[in-house]
Amino acid sequence: MIFLGIDPGKSGALALVNGDGGFIDFLKLNETAHDVSDWLRAHAGTITAAQIERVHAMPRQGVSSSFRFGESFGFCLGLLVCHRIPFEYVTPAKWQRALGCRTGGDKRISKARAQELWPSIKITHAIADALLIAEHTRRIHNARSR
Repeated sequence: MIFLGIDPGKSGALALVNGDGGFIDFLKLNETAHDVSDWLRAHAGTITAAQIERVHAMPRQGVSSSFRFGESFGFCLGLLVCHRIPFEYVTPAKWQRALGCRTGGDKRISKARAQELWPSIKITHAIADALLIAEHTRRIHNARSR
């Protein structure tokens, strides 16, 4: 079983973990649209479940940055549908609470939690949330399967 987590922000990523929570791979969303689609297509047939972070425009966020964020979110949704990957939405509060890393906007907290879970990987801010969302997906799937 393989689980996908998606942090849809422009500086976000897609990440994969296996059924034991082991790291498989990641891809930052700053790659070209074709590269992201090709990466996902290569893994699509093995993905059991996915979660994409459901977020919204923030107060005082500029119009152009809100548009770019919405564009990235829509692109990720389109890829999930196109590659027939079963997915759910998950709010930041839900996955952060479940993984014990409520950030309150401080990305260092989620980065530190991801580093705890995957000490052999160089965790960056860009991939931390996607990995944690993938882990949340795995835990939810395992809890439902019992």
